Amino acid sequence: MNYWLVKSEPYKYSWEQFVKDKVTRWDGVRNYTARNYLKQMLIGDSLFFYHSNEGKHIVGIARVSKEWYLDPTATDGKEWVAIDIVPCKPLKRPVSLSLIKNTPLLKDMDLLKQSRLSVQRITPVAWNCIIKLSEE
Repeated sequence: MNYWLVKSEPYKYSWEQFVKDKVTRWDGVRNYTARNYLKQMLIGDSLFFYHSNEGKHIVGIARVSKEWYLDPTATDGKEWVAIDIVPCKPLKRPVSLSLIKNTPLLKDMDLLKQSRLSVQRITPVAWNCIIKLSEE
């Protein structure tokens, strides 16, 4: 299994709306690195759902329910892709960006090094660390 992080601005698409919807198409990604990560995702892979801009914290866990397909919102003729994801559970306690920044084990996360990247890979070590932080 692989681990990922996807970012959404809560005023555009929040964790709460995601839970109500029960499944969503993760589309609109227009960055080649993020697109390539979407193409690597497999059914069952786990994702952190991160609220960006407002809140700036990881709020829940989701999983990939459908592997990549052509993004129907793409109109520029390029091969952008989408995946489907489903919510699994909220974190017991959201993990803030400031807590992540102050946790030495997480210093190499893309969230800190490539902050604008909307889809990111998470190492198993970072995944487990964030889960522990959410339970403290």
